[in-house]
Amino acid sequence: MSKIELDLSRATRLLQPGPVALVTAKFKNKANVFLAAWVTNVSNDPPLVALAVYPARFTHDLIQKSGQFALNIPPRPLLEKVKKIAETSGEDVDKFVTNKLTLYEAKQVNAPLIVECVGHLECGVVDTVRAGNHTLFLAEIVAASAEELAFDGERWTLADASVKPLHHLGRSAYAVLEKIEG
Repeated sequence: MSKIELDLSRATRLLQPGPVALVTAKFKNKANVFLAAWVTNVSNDPPLVALAVYPARFTHDLIQKSGQFALNIPPRPLLEKVKKIAETSGEDVDKFVTNKLTLYEAKQVNAPLIVECVGHLECGVVDTVRAGNHTLFLAEIVAASAEELAFDGERWTLADASVKPLHHLGRSAYAVLEKIEG
């Protein structure tokens, strides 16, 4: 086999595909949704995630000021809306309205949840670290829910195309998992 050298600025893509997350945040009367591919688990006890956000993003300020956010996991049927969310700034338009997303109130945080998504993690920021050109928000998961057909409590079921989570491959390329092995 032949291996190619990778540009280090793209090296983290070897760790993808990870599930796409639509991050929602709200501070006072301003709310937004943005696409994040850089989200990872960091602890099971307590349940912690890390979210990397570029400081110039509108949602960065909402998270920093509110100290909380929600991760909404979109399924395959939301692909076109996910792409539009990624291409638009929430400073300019209400992305919830333009993408016809239905919202409902979270149980533990003041960030809206997206009805059309198949999984939700409500998160409270416990630490913030400057990581290169991004801010790393370390957050504790304070509530979680998922569509029963999509997630059985232990793992993604991949039971039906309508509930398979999207995975980001970089830029505007996405994939879905096909089947469970083992």
